[in-house]
Amino acid sequence: MSSPNIIYILADDMGYGDFGAFNNGLSQTPVLDQLLTQSTSLTQHYSASPICSPSRAGFLTGRYPHRTGAIETRELRGLCNLALRETTIADMFKTAGYATGLVGKWHNGCLQNRFSPNARGFDEFIGFRSGWQDYFNWVIDRNGQHEKTDGRYLTDVFTEEAIDFVTRHQKEPFFLHLAYNAPHTPLQALEEDIEPFAQTGQFNNAVNIIYGMIRRMDIGIGRLLETLDKLGLADNTIVCFTSDNGPQFGGRGENSTVRFNCNFNGAKGNVYEGGIRVPMIMRWPDGFKANHQIDHMIHACDWFPTLTSAAGLEIPKDLNIDGTNVLSVLQGGSNKVPDQRFWQWNRYQPEVTSNAAMRDGDWKLVRPVIKETTWTDPVEQAEDTKFRDAPWEHYEPVEGPFPARELPPPPPAELYNIADDPLEQNNLADQQANRAHKMLTELETWFENVEADRESIGGAWADA
Repeated sequence: MSSPNIIYILADDMGYGDFGAFNNGLSQTPVLDQLLTQSTSLTQHYSASPICSPSRAGFLTGRYPHRTGAIETRELRGLCNLALRETTIADMFKTAGYATGLVGKWHNGCLQNRFSPNARGFDEFIGFRSGWQDYFNWVIDRNGQHEKTDGRYLTDVFTEEAIDFVTRHQKEPFFLHLAYNAPHTPLQALEEDIEPFAQTGQFNNAVNIIYGMIRRMDIGIGRLLETLDKLGLADNTIVCFTSDNGPQFGGRGENSTVRFNCNFNGAKGNVYEGGIRVPMIMRWPDGFKANHQIDHMIHACDWFPTLTSAAGLEIPKDLNIDGTNVLSVLQGGSNKVPDQRFWQWNRYQPEVTSNAAMRDGDWKLVRPVIKETTWTDPVEQAEDTKFRDAPWEHYEPVEGPFPARELPPPPPAELYNIADDPLEQNNLADQQANRAHKMLTELETWFENVEADRESIGGAWADA
């Protein structure tokens, strides 16, 4: 069998509950629902972080995000920068002779060209480097050249660019990372996609729009899959669909984005299941079973070693990746996956006492969010917005100390048995005090290790 093509499709802020197959038809995702029946799907798949930049870094490198330097979303501070010493999955495929392309959102180095996708293994980049773009009045980057809106809806632009990439590279192996920004804010959709939900009267205005955004993305994925069929590429193309983190919940009244998410606790931004447990669908007719479900705990860092292994590539030993090659698990040859996985995220300087978690088998320890660690400087945020709106202008990196903050004592750690209590309703920390203490110690040890790795980079703008 020849080397498989790979298309890794990443939605932005989409949860389990946004699939029609998982929400009893509240949304309209017929393409994804059908893809589910053609694929191997994972029920315990975790993103690398509850927020986008670090989550994407974990996939790109196979390493915990802290190690890569991409710990946060602040753009001019460079806290989303993927350290230059990191090897990306695109680097691996490019070295192996694959055509490599990124269509859509990057957010792993925005300000300087040395951090751009074209410098990180992607032969072709058509999208935006920052955290979001307007869906109608957009600005995109095409291999370093900026293009302003031509009136098309941005999700459609990305679909068409993905189809073009596949069509142009049909005679050679390719790795395409299709990173839709839907359904991330701003909440904007075509009226024809909003109308089916508005007619029902079931949802508020924000959810109508979100489901419309997802509907349009689903239609686009259908067009891409039809292209694979037409070109005779479907059987030996690994198509993955997942999300960078759970759904974003916020706003009030008609602007509230709170919606069905299979009753998981939490959402984007926190390390409860609703923030980090995300769908993963993988179709590869030549390599994976159809309509097959895997319940093992699998982590986004695993895709670097797994997808490269599927292509027959060997990972250099000096990369020290955290992910595990789970190809044999996906193909039914093994049940071996790591027992322990870790997460932590907050704004600015990472704090292990806030928004941190670890899984150890069925057990999950959670350190709840300390609200003060989620604050971001509005002046810095405003500057990032200026950059997103006019990325061709000159901007100086923001350096120097992080803004000062005072943190209260952290709340007690929580402990859940995810096998018995996947919705995290029954905190067992008091009943299982010894287990909770042991896991807390292990979490702190992991945190010290990854933070030491991050600090060795020498700062967000270092040449390392």
